Amino acid sequence: MSFSELRRDAERALRAGSPGVGAAGAHAAMLELLEAAGELAFHRGAFSPGHFTASAFVVGPGEDELLLILHAKLGRWLQPGGHVDAEDATLLAAARRELAEETGLAEVDVLSEAPFDLDVHRIPAGRAPAHLHFDVRYLFRARARALRAATDAADARWVPLAEVASLERDASVLRAVAALERARASR
Repeated sequence: MSFSELRRDAERALRAGSPGVGAAGAHAAMLELLEAAGELAFHRGAFSPGHFTASAFVVGPGEDELLLILHAKLGRWLQPGGHVDAEDATLLAAARRELAEETGLAEVDVLSEAPFDLDVHRIPAGRAPAHLHFDVRYLFRARARALRAATDAADARWVPLAEVASLERDASVLRAVAALERARASR
């Protein structure tokens, strides 16, 4: 695969419409980045303003808990995800790969091929300069609960939806939990 194929995939996903969960402005900012940077928008070395990443929000088999990892570099409980590789056929494939790398969880069902959430967030300076991650997030359901923290994850755990806010205050994680709880209540 190539970044040009990823660009076409991202354009399709973003032009299909803005997810209902996404932060205000993230959808437009992602379209602007694609227009301005083209394929460079997928290179992890693009720091001005940043680059695309892909994440996985994963509910447990009963859909009443969320998989979170303790991000080793950021020290926060977040959804699994990370940089897009040229070998990823799609952003969805990148999210699935990152999920497997960080948690060992590979047996999952995709609940929608469309993005579940969009978020643009700042990554603080470290080995790389401060920059933005234009994160496209997908929703999965796990078939099993076995986890192992690896790569960027210092820990991985299933957290009941009602308890996520006591563990992590990240606005985008809480926004996703609220959407998941609304979906469960409407069934």
